[in-house]
Amino acid sequence: MTFSLTQGGLYAITDSRCLSGTSLEQEVEDVLQGGCTLIQYRDKSSDYVKRRQQAQALLSLCHSVGACLLINDDWRLAADIGAHGVHLGQQDEQLVIARRELGSQAIIGITCHDQLSLAVEAQQQGADYVAFGAFYPSSSKPNARPAPLSLLKQAQQSLQLPVVAIGGITLQRAPELWQQGADWLAVINDIFARQNIAEHCRSYLACRQPLRDQ
Repeated sequence: MTFSLTQGGLYAITDSRCLSGTSLEQEVEDVLQGGCTLIQYRDKSSDYVKRRQQAQALLSLCHSVGACLLINDDWRLAADIGAHGVHLGQQDEQLVIARRELGSQAIIGITCHDQLSLAVEAQQQGADYVAFGAFYPSSSKPNARPAPLSLLKQAQQSLQLPVVAIGGITLQRAPELWQQGADWLAVINDIFARQNIAEHCRSYLACRQPLRDQ
């Protein structure tokens, strides 16, 4: 399988606080078995050795099934292990620096909150995708400004980049986000806090398929 950002789908973001008793590596393996093709390794700890070991293990899993691993915030770690790219927030180092260090083939995504203007700027600077949210109340980012669903259609009309929706996403909310124009749904808690991760991922993708067939 060859990964492509344009295919869209489910975008799983790891969070060690959500582990349901198994290892992070096992849970990501379950996510991949469920059909998810885009993984973001997110760990805010200062333990670089641990983060490198975990990220390297996840990268090996992704390579084995043709999936893509991005690193949250830390382009240095992404470069160190040869990850597929990095996801940057508005407060992180500039996109142009990450691009210079990671190369033209790296995937670089940018958080744009609830502002289309930030996404337009990111596109001009060479981002590969943009992420908007939070669309619903989120326990991961409780202070995030709410983004309107209409922003997704506006983004599709204004940008030539894949659009990611994030923030409080659940299986029940997934269909309306895809209907409004999201290419990828970035999910943390509603994946990694589940006991039946692989099955739950398949359910997400199943509710997207009828929209793709229209």
